[in-house]
Amino acid sequence: MTPEAAASARPQIAPRLRVVQAVFGVFHHFALAHQLHQRGVLQRIYSTFPWQRLKREGLPRERVSTFPWIHTPEFVLARTGHLPLWLNDELGLWNARLFDEWTLRTLPACDVLIAISGAALRTGRQLQQRGGWYVCDRGSTHIRYQNELVTEEFARWGWPRPACDPRDIAREEEQYALADAITLPSTHAARSFVAMGLPAEKLRVIPYGMSLTSFYPEGTPSPQSFDVLFVGAVDLRKGIPYLLEAFARLQHPKKRLRIVGDVKENLREVLRRLPQEQVEFLGRRNRDQVRRLMSESHLMVLPSVEEGLALVQGEALACGCPVLATVHTGSEDLFIDGVEGFIVPVRDVASLAERMQQLADDPPLREQMSQAALRRAQALGGWSTYGDRWMEFLAELTAARSPR
Repeated sequence: MTPEAAASARPQIAPRLRVVQAVFGVFHHFALAHQLHQRGVLQRIYSTFPWQRLKREGLPRERVSTFPWIHTPEFVLARTGHLPLWLNDELGLWNARLFDEWTLRTLPACDVLIAISGAALRTGRQLQQRGGWYVCDRGSTHIRYQNELVTEEFARWGWPRPACDPRDIAREEEQYALADAITLPSTHAARSFVAMGLPAEKLRVIPYGMSLTSFYPEGTPSPQSFDVLFVGAVDLRKGIPYLLEAFARLQHPKKRLRIVGDVKENLREVLRRLPQEQVEFLGRRNRDQVRRLMSESHLMVLPSVEEGLALVQGEALACGCPVLATVHTGSEDLFIDGVEGFIVPVRDVASLAERMQQLADDPPLREQMSQAALRRAQALGGWSTYGDRWMEFLAELTAARSPR
């Protein structure tokens, strides 16, 4: 088939399609907004962050609308450690509701609203009444599935509270029912929705992209040591206790585990009961520092109990760092078990330790996986591929029926 014929065979999207996005903060939505803007369909993106923070995302000011009045003080209080859990729940709920009210009042003429889950419930309903399409974009598993799994994990380690506020669960499930489609980053996330009773035909899996200009090999691992890396939120949901226990079993004369990210409150007390020899907690690091750490590590481990799709996996692959992850990280959509890394069950300390030991004992295998990781990252594509998949999805969505 010629390139021209292939292009004509793809779903075609109306050239005048107008898309609006709504997101708490940034997440992956500004990467998507860039792709939609480049293709001439982005009408506006709403965010709860202030413009002073959002201008670094590089979109034109006229395309960005901000409602920072609750999220900004909430964020500052959380960073300074002065935000009690009960207040965090209340502020989060009010932020979602008032953000929705604001987008409802100011929504421009558009055809499609793509809103991160938890946002834009009333706004989505209004757009449907106007004849448009409402897409709920969920970055993780079904919220009820997530709540059950993570609350169970909290109870295992003595953290006495549920993972999700019941009011948030009710709000999100109302959005799932209302939306014309639900977009998800991984097959694992989609399975959780089917398990909770959502029809598979309402779901669309679009794995995240990565910045191949920001993540690439910069340095190489030391041949004398065995360096393991973790990048992400340092908490119970991410499976940190299982990582520490598995790393303690690893036999190597010069092993080191470096953990990048802020330690969350639910883990602080638990850490005192866990092995931490040859473990370094590095705190928050910028993108350039993370790229170098990934390039210089023999293995990145992501032992998450619950996740939608962890972006750091693709970023590590792009740096030539093999990945050891659980089945709940979206790993199956990014790499092949035994080729670019390993995929293991959740909460399985023995499997984590066994795979770390295997790579520590077999430097040629590690080098083989490193080269495979680089090839895989190129094959996955960057954010442009993500944008292409979204455009294909929007073409299918808007062609499936006439507007209401």
